[in-house]
Amino acid sequence: MSAAYVVSDCWTMTRRELAHWARQPVQVLVGLVFPVMMLLMFGYLVGGGRSVEGDYVDFLVPGMLTLTMVFGLEGTMTAVTQDLNKGVIDRFRSMPMTDGAVLVGRSAADMLQSTVGLLVMVGVGYAIGWRANGGLGSTLGALGLLLLLRFAMLWIGIFLALVAGRAELVQAVQILVWPIGFLSNAFASPDSMPGWLGTFVEWNPMSATATAVREFFGNPGGEPGQIWAAVVWPVVLLVLFFPLAVRRFGRLGK
Repeated sequence: MSAAYVVSDCWTMTRRELAHWARQPVQVLVGLVFPVMMLLMFGYLVGGGRSVEGDYVDFLVPGMLTLTMVFGLEGTMTAVTQDLNKGVIDRFRSMPMTDGAVLVGRSAADMLQSTVGLLVMVGVGYAIGWRANGGLGSTLGALGLLLLLRFAMLWIGIFLALVAGRAELVQAVQILVWPIGFLSNAFASPDSMPGWLGTFVEWNPMSATATAVREFFGNPGGEPGQIWAAVVWPVVLLVLFFPLAVRRFGRLGK
């Protein structure tokens, strides 16, 4: 198959997913509003800034941006299982279509929505007093790391959805996302935690991204040494789960 043929198939599947946005605007809106509510809640109601030097909002916003990239996977996971159960994917697989184009289209649509949600969160952060102090290049680097983490988490979600096969099981798998998100340095510094918990938090891939993003933004809690970790962790996860997802998709019905 030529590269043009592969790109055409993937773009067709992406347009299919984007068309769902117009038919389900409430679902899209909820996906954008939920992280904003989380940011406002932790910033004004729950936030305490334990062991954080400087303004807690400057520490919190990069953490919430990172958390936003981890949450919201259930939409993609549920869409994949629904297509499986309705026979839509079987129909696509019977057509002369590139293997994995359905998954790539789904992931591309999710990344577009994630980009919009990320920009909305940045706007809300500015509205409540947060500032990116690292310059344009550093800001773009931070946004790139955030989207890289999202892309890696997305393919983990797609693989788990293909393994689960049903929306009911996806809800059970989704529960695992919450410990990953909250057992991180998104809301508090590991220095304020018990030793064993702080060690776990520091090894969380999400913590590496949050710390690197804070460094790029020039916010409290940043460490230059975590930038490479914020790149390596998502790449390792992609190398592992992307082929697993494509292979699992190719074996459906066999």
